Formats: sequence, structure tokens, C-alpha cells
Amino acid sequence: MTRSRRLTFLATIGLLVTFGVAAYGQNSAPNDYRAAGESWGELPGGRTWGATSSVFPATDGSGDIWVGERCGANSCAEAPDIDPIVRFTADGEVVTSFGAGLVRWPHGMFVDVDNNVWVADAFGISLRGGDGATAGHTVLKFSPEGELLLTLGQPGVSGSGEDTFQQPSDVLVAPNGDIFVADGHGAGGNNRIVKFSSDGTFLMQWGETGGENGEFRDPHALAMDSQGRLYVGDRSNSRLQIFTQDGEHIATWTQFGRPSGLFITPGDVLYSADSESNAGSNPGWKRGIRIGSVTDGFVTNFIPDPNPNQDTSGTSAGEGVAVDAMGNVYSAEVGPRKMMKYVKR
Repeated sequence: MTRSRRLTFLATIGLLVTFGVAAYGQNSAPNDYRAAGESWGELPGGRTWGATSSVFPATDGSGDIWVGERCGANSCAEAPDIDPIVRFTADGEVVTSFGAGLVRWPHGMFVDVDNNVWVADAFGISLRGGDGATAGHTVLKFSPEGELLLTLGQPGVSGSGEDTFQQPSDVLVAPNGDIFVADGHGAGGNNRIVKFSSDGTFLMQWGETGGENGEFRDPHALAMDSQGRLYVGDRSNSRLQIFTQDGEHIATWTQFGRPSGLFITPGDVLYSADSESNAGSNPGWKRGIRIGSVTDGFVTNFIPDPNPNQDTSGTSAGEGVAVDAMGNVYSAEVGPRKMMKYVKR
């Protein structure tokens, strides 16, 4: 099968999954994981977990996990003295923390090859402090020690230009250093992908509001496979889209649910966290983490959301998802306000 025919075949699988019995197959794939306790991770000073959608493994071989936590609530706007960016051991013990007063609403996270921590500070529209805000609508690059190295966007300023964002949801750094930002939290936002060089110079953008290929409604998550293809969790369209790094559309998949978070391992295993599917949004689909290879696009594992009220609750299960070198899965949960760790049975 040629590459073009293969991609067409995989895209067709996604369409069939949406409309046919196969949709229910994605809800009943085997679950090879178990929860490692009722929750994971002890925050500094014993503080209570708030909402979190930001999680990513350290890249220095330590096995540690970076998490962005919203200061015991769903925003750090009222807690300028609390560090929202926390580094944990794999056992959930705090190593270090930083970001107090700098990060307002940590949403997406990426850790580059030098273990620098990139945070999309989305600054949700429902939060206080919109007038004269000095944080939010930015992507921030921190050193592992918490030094602010680079700011993309203008803190507290919402816009759609080359140097402004409107609630950026996620960030990813390609192997060559290019930076990709998913800009537009919410179906009516900017709905674009913005590309920068490693020093923050604007290079290009693509996307607009809509449901066609190359269009978005709430581009909520980013991931990249070993071939350098960019995966975008197009959440309010209940699909993910695959692009070249220059914005050329490759394929659209729906078999991984309604993606809030994406993660791809070095072995090209895709993890898609679905925290929003319900009777009104993506009916027939259940919430949870779907797992499969990007090589063939098939879902082979499903970690279900234990919430029995999926059709009525607004959000549950993981929004952010990450996987460590041992294959353990970390689920960052906004609605339940906790972190979960899943290990192989």
C-alpha cells in the first residue's frame, strides 16, 4: 500500500469509527492498567490539589515528572505566593517548585531535551483580574531551576497577532528547536497553530474556526511522532488532526475520542485523554485514555474514567496525559482536581 493510500485508509477508519458500531469498540478495548492508588503526588507543604491539565516527564533520565497545578483551585489569580510548577519523583515526592506570581492558569506543558519547562498560561476567560492583568495569554520557558528564559505573547494581553495569543492551550518544541503553540482555548477562540523559531521569532500560522480539514474548534493539545508529524487535539470537533511541520494536512482521526490531552512515546505509541465525551458532546463515546500506535492508527487499550455520571457531568478523568520511560501513565485531572498514576497490571 502506498503512503497516500495508507493515510486515506487511516482517515477513513476515523470516519467509520464515528458513525458505526466501531465507535463502541473504542470504549471496550482491553485495559492493561491499574490505578496506583486513589491519587498520586504530595504537594509542597501538604497543600490541597487544585485543577491540573499540565503534566510531562523530565528529560534528564531522572524519571521525575513535571506538573502544573492551579494553586489549590482552578486558577492562581488569587494565590500569587504559591508555586504552580512542581517537579516530583516517580513516587510522588516533591523535588522542587517555582512559578509563583508568574503563571496564572497553567494549561499545557512541554519539557525539551535540556529539561527546560514550557508552560502555556491560558488565562481562562472566567478568571478574575482580566483588567490590567500582568500574567496569562502567554507561553513561558523556564530553566529546570525556575529561571524565566523566554516569554511568547504579551502577559495579560489577548490578541490574534504575531506576538499575542488568546488563551493558548498547549506548546511543543520540535527536535530542531522550532516552537508550536495551540492558540485558542474554547471553540470560539483563535483556533490556530502558531510556529516560532527557537528564539521566539514568528514563522507562520495556520487554521481558522471550522470543521473542515485544517480548521479547528478548540485546538487543545499537541504531540509529535518520530517522523516529525504534528498531532493536534481538535477537541470541540471530537477528533485529532495530523500535519506536517509546515501546516500541510495529512490525516484526520476520530478513533481516539474527543482529545483533551495527547502524548506520543519515542516508540510511537499515542495516548489520548478524553475528559469531555458525553451525551451532548461526542455521543456514544466514553471518557478515558485511549492508547494505540500511530503506525496503524488502531486503538489497542482503553483506561476508562471511573466516574459513573459521564453523560451529565461537565468534565472528568484526565485532561493532560504523559508517560514515563517505564510505561507508567500519568493523568492530570481538572474536574476531580487530582493526579492519577496508572501502572501495567
